Amino acid sequence: MRYYIIIPAHNEELFLKKTLDSILKQTLKPQKTIVVNDNSTDATEGIIDLYVEKKPLFEKLNIVSSSEHMPGSKVINAFNKGLEQLDAKYDFLVKLDADIILPEDYFEKVAFAFKGNPEIGIAGGFAYEQNKDNAWVLNHPMNKEHVRGAFKAYSKKCFKAIGGLKSAMGWDTVDELLAQYHGYHIFTDDSLKVKHLRPTGNAYNAKAKLLQGKAMYTMRYGFLITLIASLKMAWKQKKKAAFFDNMYGFFEAKKENAPFLVSQKEGDFIRKLRWSSIKRKLL
Repeated sequence: MRYYIIIPAHNEELFLKKTLDSILKQTLKPQKTIVVNDNSTDATEGIIDLYVEKKPLFEKLNIVSSSEHMPGSKVINAFNKGLEQLDAKYDFLVKLDADIILPEDYFEKVAFAFKGNPEIGIAGGFAYEQNKDNAWVLNHPMNKEHVRGAFKAYSKKCFKAIGGLKSAMGWDTVDELLAQYHGYHIFTDDSLKVKHLRPTGNAYNAKAKLLQGKAMYTMRYGFLITLIASLKMAWKQKKKAAFFDNMYGFFEAKKENAPFLVSQKEGDFIRKLRWSSIKRKLL
């Protein structure tokens, strides 16, 4: 199967080389990898240039955007700029972060999943991060049927059906909800252990803490589902403040009449899907 990779990169000199090396070691290599250098002020561009010179599967795209590292909008804006450089001659498309190490058979197994089941729309493995003892441990997902945005693969038909990726916080949740709305399945593989070199959220600024609640509002979760999801998140993270930040962000978005990411019909489906999941876990 043919696939393309897009890597948004902003000041990734510490990790980018390891990510690009792990792509070169793949048993099933991409047809093309576009590394989008998004306003980097460190040695990121120089590292990209080294790989572009040596390997034709790598391409560089320089863009200028905000230096502020906000989750959602900045990374997806960069991704979409990379997407503009690609044709449609692919079977699946990958959005990859610049701070991960993939197992060598990662995309071979992802391709096998897509080829074996046309109903799979999104596929991926699980993130492992180093603890204080330098051991690689599973970063426990809120939902084991969820693929992290750092290493997400989309079948071409699914990607087109969901209208691409939303440039907002919550993009890597709404994509899966819309995929299911359009009849696609989410596939996760426990054997695909991805090393995540920088723990999630470490580069985000103080403004980002309210965006999760805003995302829940814009995905039309409604008050009760947002309340339950925020309580669960705070419990998982062992951070009481996460609950209050989420709810504050939700009500601020409501007060501002923030635009929704999904239609009313899609929102109805999303709420039914969320309630079904909540009831299943309680019973």
